[in-house]
Amino acid sequence: MLAQVPLFANLDPAALSALESQTKVKRYHKRTVIIEKGDDSSTLYVLERGRAKVYVADNSGREIVLRELGPGDHFGELALLGGSPRTASVETLSDCDVRLLTGTVFKDFLSKQPEVALSLIRHLAHQITHLTDTASDLALLSVYGRIAKILMEHAQEEGGRLITPPLTQQQIADRVGCSREMVSRILGDLKTGGYVSTEGKRFVLERKLPERW
Repeated sequence: MLAQVPLFANLDPAALSALESQTKVKRYHKRTVIIEKGDDSSTLYVLERGRAKVYVADNSGREIVLRELGPGDHFGELALLGGSPRTASVETLSDCDVRLLTGTVFKDFLSKQPEVALSLIRHLAHQITHLTDTASDLALLSVYGRIAKILMEHAQEEGGRLITPPLTQQQIADRVGCSREMVSRILGDLKTGGYVSTEGKRFVLERKLPERW
């Protein structure tokens, strides 16, 4: 499986096999918190099956989803390398199989395969850019602007139409940092205006969304 993870792409099969032999796979059920913000564990996680979310939450339970993870994605590398507590929590969105690499094993592997360190640096740089964009959106865009951006970023052409994957109103609310009721109100207005329709839990963008709501 590690050969299919971008972080380990193009590495010698023998080296990957040796690394994989020092890992273990753990199964997590849906809605299980794998790591929690503030944890001190030093493990790198590679998602082999299922989907998960990276998020931060306040004491009242209100949360913002920073990104979603799918097969081949990895997480936990920042605390592993820096020795600092976890900066965000990760929860499964479905049943998941996750491969665990301890800090000792991974650091030893990096010393022997420096090209992986370069891949990791590129990954972290990408994550910084993504988090900067998320912070900018929260600070500068209206709630409507953030919802519209989520719909447009997720929509893909299908049969000549732009359609999102299944998205619940709560998932959108968690991504944009507002209440589900606000999302429902804005989506209702977009449906009334003929901008958006629904097919099950998927949204169809019928025409270009307005710049402002």
